[in-house]
Amino acid sequence: MDMRHVNVQGGRLPVRVRDGSPEALVFLHYWGGSHRIFAPVIDRLAPGRAVVAYDHRGWGASRDLPGPYGIERLADDVLDVVRGLGLDRYVLVGHSMGGKVAQLAASRRPEGLAGLVLIAPAPPRPTADARAAEALSHAYDSRATVDDALQHVLTHRPLPADLREQVLTDSLAASGDDARLAWPRHGITADITAAAGAIDVPVHVLAGRHDRVDPPASLKADLLPVIPAARMTVIEDTGHLSPLEAPGELAAHIDHFTTTLAPSRS
Repeated sequence: MDMRHVNVQGGRLPVRVRDGSPEALVFLHYWGGSHRIFAPVIDRLAPGRAVVAYDHRGWGASRDLPGPYGIERLADDVLDVVRGLGLDRYVLVGHSMGGKVAQLAASRRPEGLAGLVLIAPAPPRPTADARAAEALSHAYDSRATVDDALQHVLTHRPLPADLREQVLTDSLAASGDDARLAWPRHGITADITAAAGAIDVPVHVLAGRHDRVDPPASLKADLLPVIPAARMTVIEDTGHLSPLEAPGELAAHIDHFTTTLAPSRS
């Protein structure tokens, strides 16, 4: 994938791009992750698929971008990337926090948006109270706390050593407390129900059967009734990090979803 830089509020965002057709897939990672979590999925997509992936501001390669780091600003970044790359038609693929960011961006009904794929997304109607959010805020305090979350919360089965190390590294790659805590302190408890109800494109939700963070029952209760065009598929034998645990299944569903989208009117 080629590296490009896109102008966003406060600076330039490094973006990885693979040209292709027809719709570009714009990947948005989870809290504490990076663009790297989608590499196994991207490798399994149909040949020739256009792909865009980047690190959210305050994380990884985007550590130098200033705050605020809330989901409103992250949604601004999504649309700035789309405009900066000149994408005429695209699908947002958001995982966990990235799924909530994708919902917020889609609620603005941007030109060229063809659909959403939401992988274990945080629902628009928050399911975590203030106490749970505060506990979550300590998940990435240290390598030990990340390892504990990885073993007992994020995955259904152990990851290979290289992927485990990737998650540990990425989870500690925030630029500072403002970036690291923006999601648990504010984003996860933000109610975007009214905004999500304005989404007017097809939405496919991919839930992990053994997801302890955003389980299928929660998504059925707190997301599907809010987004009129959403339908859900449950992926077996995976937890919250399905891009690493079940990349082949995700790639197949993403490819199939894009083939069902209505053709561009242009």
